[in-house]
Amino acid sequence: MIGFLRALALVATIALAACATAPEMSGHAAVDSLSAAIRALGPEVDAGEAERAAAVAYSETAALARSYQITDPPLVHNMKVNMGLRPRGLCWHWAEDMERRLKQEGFETLEVRRAIANADNPFRIDHSTAILTRRGDPFDRGIVLDPWRQGGVLFWAPVGEDDRYHWRAREAVIAEKRDRLVARGSALP
Repeated sequence: MIGFLRALALVATIALAACATAPEMSGHAAVDSLSAAIRALGPEVDAGEAERAAAVAYSETAALARSYQITDPPLVHNMKVNMGLRPRGLCWHWAEDMERRLKQEGFETLEVRRAIANADNPFRIDHSTAILTRRGDPFDRGIVLDPWRQGGVLFWAPVGEDDRYHWRAREAVIAEKRDRLVARGSALP
């Protein structure tokens, strides 16, 4: 009976995940739209950097989707990664690799940050993403770059307008987790 219920839960997860796609822009229109949003972070943002960041975000998303062998919705792909059937593709892989690639550009007017959602919710799994901000601005005034959410299709939005996740700075989340472990005596400071 338990095996049947697990199989039923798996089928339900796959069915729901398959429905979780959104319409997307493509090509130059998508890059131009993201570039405009990056420029709108402030007058100090260099237009060339904004264009380059947008182009890199889209091209890196496509390259990672190929590298991660994305053929399924995110939750199904996560199961494949966790079962050892795919090399990478969990949300933190996307965030880490996107952050690394964008930082290679050596931006002078932009910064790449990381954020985590759901860390304080025991019923949901943490979700990680990269955030692009104007240099010196806090992450919550930036733009979410989330290629995991739509299975290898870049989702982006201003942090405050992302109604699906409440993002918090990665450093703060990690510090809080470490403090909780130390308080329980489970880890060294």
